[in-house]
Amino acid sequence: MQTIIELVKQDLPRVQALEYVQALNLPDCYIAAGFVRNLVWDHLHHKVVPTKLNDVDVIYFDSSETDPDKYLAYEKVLSSAMPGLNWQVRNQAIMHKRNGDPQYLNSLDAMRYWPEKETAVAIRLLDKHRFECIAAFGFDSLFRAQISYNPKRQRAVFEQRVNAKGWLIAWPNLQLIYE
Repeated sequence: MQTIIELVKQDLPRVQALEYVQALNLPDCYIAAGFVRNLVWDHLHHKVVPTKLNDVDVIYFDSSETDPDKYLAYEKVLSSAMPGLNWQVRNQAIMHKRNGDPQYLNSLDAMRYWPEKETAVAIRLLDKHRFECIAAFGFDSLFRAQISYNPKRQRAVFEQRVNAKGWLIAWPNLQLIYE
């Protein structure tokens, strides 16, 4: 989605984060979730000061990776590069085990199991001037300022996340969708 790419290009810390993640050279790798979602919601709410990134979710898909703790090394590299961010790196090739889901096919497929549809959006830097943005459920509901329940997860998990993260306070025009 070109609008997301343009918003990211205007946000130097996000561009830098994407550059550092790209340098890891991980397969099927993106920065996902609030990194993109919050930027769009800030835009829709006309916020002058962007919402602070409370965590930066890096997802990748490497079924050949044998060390289940390898993500810690990636987090350490990223934390050294940008110490002000809370980096969370996860190999989606193994996350289905923790979540009790069928095996994921790739990073996009893994996002289909996330509790909110608008969180299942990600971006990556392909080269110096090209970005790729993907969304497991499309971009429309994100730009309609919705928080949509994903029936692949328990409704209580969705509601707990909405309340605990304070999304309706930070972005009061959001609408909860339970379809």
